[in-house]
This record gives sequence, structure tokens and C-alpha cells, in this order.
Amino acid sequence: MASILTNLFDGVAYGMLLFVLACGLAVTLGLMNFVNLAHGAFAMAGGYICAVLVNNSGWPFFAGLPLAFVGSAVIGIALERTLYRHLYSRSHLDQVLFSIGLVFMSVAAVDYIMGSSRVFIKLPAALEGQIDLFGVGIGRYRLMIVVICGLLTLALQLILAKTRFGSRLRAAVDDPRAAIGLGINVPQVFAFTFAFGCGLAGLGGALSAEILGLDPYFPLKFMIYFLIVVTVGGSSSITGPFLASLLLGIADVAGKYYVPKLGPFVIYTVMIVILLWRPNGLFGRTAAR
Repeated sequence: MASILTNLFDGVAYGMLLFVLACGLAVTLGLMNFVNLAHGAFAMAGGYICAVLVNNSGWPFFAGLPLAFVGSAVIGIALERTLYRHLYSRSHLDQVLFSIGLVFMSVAAVDYIMGSSRVFIKLPAALEGQIDLFGVGIGRYRLMIVVICGLLTLALQLILAKTRFGSRLRAAVDDPRAAIGLGINVPQVFAFTFAFGCGLAGLGGALSAEILGLDPYFPLKFMIYFLIVVTVGGSSSITGPFLASLLLGIADVAGKYYVPKLGPFVIYTVMIVILLWRPNGLFGRTAAR
């Protein structure tokens, strides 16, 4: 029972991490109707920013996390203002081809600047090891991930559902012309949303570096996981990707622990079963916008 609960907790932590990494893609794809397959590149940028600050410059780990968010958001808004904004009205195929090109450019750039070796971030002593809770071994670092990602999830849901900015974003997506007529600065709303999604990706990249490791091929290796989360959860809300991340995280950890030979295929099996049951995802809309 203790091992089952430990694996369950590890799965929840991994799922929370997947959500923070993928929720930026859920925002840009579901709320902005923009396919940004270069999302993993912003996660990689945040991870390397945090790694350089902590490992090379001696910054505290908890000071590197917000700077990973800010650095990725700044990169995101710079690219949005110069490149991405011209693709909002283009077809999804154009968006996919463009963002895939950015992925390969980022891989080459990081490989040239940082090298191809895998990088891990030095953690403070307080986050190393495990704590024993009713006989269940819980990793301190994974517990921190659950707490941080849980708070981020609640904050993101409140922002999108309860604030004026969330209503402006929904209006800008559903009918940009009417939104402009009501005085909403649609380009500004899109730019801020895109930057925020990139910042979340960067924060997820910094948090995942210790578990997943960082290397130049990070965007390519985990692109499929981001897409699975958004596809299974549905891109019309944040709740769907969140529940999909938890389900897939638990299934992936359990599969690799209990059936090691078939472990890597468990997450794909879960995806196929869910999409056969609900082709639009757990919380997807029944009709395309």
C-alpha cells in the first residue's frame, strides 16, 4: 500500500508539472486559436535561464524561478510582436510550419551556445531527500511542485473566469471585430496572453529540469506530451488539460513502475481510449469554432 501511495503521489506531481508545461499551449490553442508547436522552446529557455543563474551565478533556486518566468515571457512577447502576430489570421498549417521551424532553430542555437550535455539545476538542501508521512515516502521536491503548481492552477482559473481581463480575452477570441468596437485593444490582449503562456512554459521548464533534465532537444522530446495533454483534456478550458495532466501523469508513472516493458506505451493507450470515448477531449467543445 505504501508503494502504491508513493507512486500515486509521484504521478500527481508529474501530472502537475505536465500541466504547467502544457497549459500555455492550452491557452494559445484553446483561447487564442493559435497552434504554437514551439511552446517547448520557451520551456527550454526558462529552464536554461534558471540553470545559468543557479549553477553558474550562484543565485538561490527560488530567486531563479520567477526570473525564468519573466525571461521566457520577455522572449515570448518579443517574438509575438515581431513574428507571431502576422500569423494569427493564417491557416493552422502555416502556424504549424512556422512554429516547427522555430523549434529547430532554437535546438541549433542552444546546442551551439550551451552544448549538448544534459543539465540539472542544483537544489537547496531543504528540497533534497524525502519526508515520511504515515509510512509513505514523499519527495520534498515533488511536494514543492504539487504546492506551486496547485496554486498556479487556481490563480489561472480565477484570472480567466473571474477577472475583466479574462472576459476581454474571451471576447477578443470569439469576435475580434466586435471586441475592437467595444474598445478592447485586441492586439494588446493577445500579446499579454501569449507572453503569459510563454512565462508559464518557462517556469515549468525550470521546475522540470531536476526531474526531466535539460538538453537542446527538450522541445522535440516533450512536444508530443504537450499535445497529448491538450488533446485529451480539450482546448476550450483550463479544467480539461488540468485533469488530463493528472490522469496521464499517474498512468505514466504507474505504467513505468508496474509494467516497465510496456510503460512508455501506457500514456498513448490512455489517450486512444479517451479519444475513442470523447473525440473532442474530456472537456472539448462538440463543434469547432
